[in-house]
Amino acid sequence: MPAGSGRTMRLDPFALPIRFPANDAGADGQMRQIELDRDRVVLRRAVRGMRMKIHLSVDAFTGITLVTPAADGDTASIILDHCDPLLSIPLLDGVAVDEATVVWKAWGRVLGLALRQRGQDGQVCEVHPGRRTLQMEAVVSRRRRRSSIRKRRPSIFLRRKPGRHIALSVVHRDEREIIARN
Repeated sequence: MPAGSGRTMRLDPFALPIRFPANDAGADGQMRQIELDRDRVVLRRAVRGMRMKIHLSVDAFTGITLVTPAADGDTASIILDHCDPLLSIPLLDGVAVDEATVVWKAWGRVLGLALRQRGQDGQVCEVHPGRRTLQMEAVVSRRRRRSSIRKRRPSIFLRRKPGRHIALSVVHRDEREIIARN
């Protein structure tokens, strides 16, 4: 948080989109601006005078992690975790574990990401898969046997071969062309 601010960072998951500053050790002024929406995240920072803007989909994040430090078991933090630790975003910092758990589940519902928990030993385990991480089965085509549109479309279209693409046709170069003329 900026110098002179005594508040702990606490973001409301139901007030999206939001824009807030966060600590960034590699950026100029050790600060970056973050815009968070239900579907995207935009990180703005400057490194050695060069400004950059990074657009990320929420699907690019691995999950929402509840972190309880080993030294202090009664406070917790919530992080929007990314595979690259530099792109991870703190959402809540230094709150009671009970309150952090409620907010953690709310972030999981709003963003649809997996809920993960980092224990005091540093191991991360997935507590609940999010709706964005669920795997769907392949779509099965309909059978035409008892369908109402079965009588409307001829079945010859099902047996017909698809046309060939013109780029796949054979081209014979440097050969004489034979054309039948009257």
